[in-house]
Amino acid sequence: MSAPLAFINARLLDPATGLDTEGGTVLVVDGKIAAAGADVRPDKGATTIDCRGHCLAPGLVDMRVFLGEPGFEEKETLASAGRAAAAGGITTLVGQPQTDPVMDEPALLSFIMRRAFDTCAVNVVSMAAITKGLEGKEMTEMGLLAEAGAVAFTDGVKAVADAQVMRRALSYATGWNLLVVQHAEEPSLARGGAMNEGEVASRLGLKGIPAVAEVMLLERDLRLAELTGARYHAACLSTGEAVAAMRRAKDRGVRATCGVAAHHFALNENEVGEYRTFAKVTPPLRSEEDRAAVVAAIADGTVDVIVSDHSPQDQESKRQPFPTAEPGIAGLQTLLPLALELVHGKHVRLLDLLAKMTINPARMLGLPSGRLAKGAPADLVLFDLDVPWRISEAGLRSKSKNTPFDGRPVQGRVLRTVVGGETVFDFAAGAA
Repeated sequence: MSAPLAFINARLLDPATGLDTEGGTVLVVDGKIAAAGADVRPDKGATTIDCRGHCLAPGLVDMRVFLGEPGFEEKETLASAGRAAAAGGITTLVGQPQTDPVMDEPALLSFIMRRAFDTCAVNVVSMAAITKGLEGKEMTEMGLLAEAGAVAFTDGVKAVADAQVMRRALSYATGWNLLVVQHAEEPSLARGGAMNEGEVASRLGLKGIPAVAEVMLLERDLRLAELTGARYHAACLSTGEAVAAMRRAKDRGVRATCGVAAHHFALNENEVGEYRTFAKVTPPLRSEEDRAAVVAAIADGTVDVIVSDHSPQDQESKRQPFPTAEPGIAGLQTLLPLALELVHGKHVRLLDLLAKMTINPARMLGLPSGRLAKGAPADLVLFDLDVPWRISEAGLRSKSKNTPFDGRPVQGRVLRTVVGGETVFDFAAGAA
């Protein structure tokens, strides 16, 4: 048994209960939270950490992360992703199934969970594939994969285009209360596209991906979710029409949720500039009107989850002509500071924002984390809400450093990250 640990003099933030109090304490015993609140006193003999009035919240749960292993270790490894996550205040990573081989067999899922436990500084759970080989044709053994630890089912950045296959997946998932996650983009409309369809794409001579490709597939899926009663999640919405469709579906009582990636509310299509491949993502950066609509949907609660959509790419994959460059941003360390821009810009309250990166994804995936509750894992992030700094490519701990945010001024920095009561990142020490 380890000695008790007390985080004292903190601004405690717990979106699960609405707690926001100054001068609070979190007591940790044997890797779990023993008590949290303004009236908690450290146990005699406890090691104390003075938070100096900074924000102490549940560690972030990032629901959409490409982890690299197995098959793409040149882009990212579990170890390097863990270091970056820890520096970003993320204590749980939710891996995607587009590995090599694809995460469509229980044995592979079990293997990657064991390897993550051995090599990654933070918690790792994984989604499994909806269809074998991510080919969109034949369903995986979803029940067996769930028993092996899959927290949800998705074909990653590939949409399940066949309506009958998606209906069967949703129907099967209903019996097990499984979550089905979709990349909402109609493939035939998006095929060959490099960025958002519109004036900027035309000026640059690039084939565009129309906004309607997103809402078209989303509305089909929402109807199927309504028909089957299944739990459905749209992974990364990027357009005003799509968030409006999600809002209407929720009003009808559909069991649907959605997420957005930080870059879709922090950037618009103009970031592509003169063919900047670091700004190539899927779905693509959209118009300013779409970006503003996404911010509004975060503010009014339509958006349930904010993710990094961490997609590391090596230099060879990005140093290509724009149409052939791989999409993706290395986003683990920039998730929190970019999200805090919404608080500083007075678009959303701090607790409401944190809920979308803690308790909401934790509940959605059936995880015990995301709350400052007695008995919960002591997964915590301590951050300075107000300190200004600039994002630096050189400061990224991911193996790949593909970011369009190099040099961007932000406000709010992670000071310490704790997983199971153990410090995995300490800014003051300069190392995890």
